[in-house]
Amino acid sequence: MRPARAARPPRRAPSPSAAGAAPANLTIYGAASLKAVLAKAQTAYQAANPGTTITISTDSSSALETKIEQGAPADVFLSADTANPQKLVDKGLAAGALTTFAGNLLTVIVPTANPAGIQTPADLAKTGLKIITCGDTVPIAKYAALLVANLAKQPGYPADFVAKYTANIASKEDNVAAVVSKIDLGEGDAGIVYVTDARTSTKVTAIPVPDAANVPPPTRAWSSRRRRTSPRPRRS
Repeated sequence: MRPARAARPPRRAPSPSAAGAAPANLTIYGAASLKAVLAKAQTAYQAANPGTTITISTDSSSALETKIEQGAPADVFLSADTANPQKLVDKGLAAGALTTFAGNLLTVIVPTANPAGIQTPADLAKTGLKIITCGDTVPIAKYAALLVANLAKQPGYPADFVAKYTANIASKEDNVAAVVSKIDLGEGDAGIVYVTDARTSTKVTAIPVPDAANVPPPTRAWSSRRRRTSPRPRRS
């Protein structure tokens, strides 16, 4: 994803083009699928704004929402969905409404050697596959489930495609980066990830999914975190 907390004025999302911004220490929480791009943005922004320090923490959006809700001092939360940051807005823990900033599509990835011989998404129903996915609270798991349901309606897919796919799930990881890692290492036969995540490894091959089945581009949203401005009570 309390007691009411005093808030600083809302901060704008950091941008590499915002040269000349006053020096500041910013803590950014971002979805695991944004790890690579956030590292590049961090380098560019700090170079353009001497004296500014950006600390980045990445994990599944649901895990980050929970940390923020429990008091973690993040300035900006970049989520892979709108549901998790909306929870913070609804509970008065964000400075303002959500801002959407990006979208994505899904793809199937396999190890480059592709020992299971997967050629199309329909092959995900083959008996004996090891499919790597994420826990049910992670946004990619919701999008993958929608994709699988859509694929089941496509011509040439078996009527029990969803059941066969589900039976092949071998593990549920904490975030999408972990799914890519397992496929990269050959510890699974296939996984459904964001197109951008498939590009982060040279040891996986992307297998496109039919446009008609792909889910609408998942909207990524950010919210500014309300920071505590009064000291925590001292323990006796």
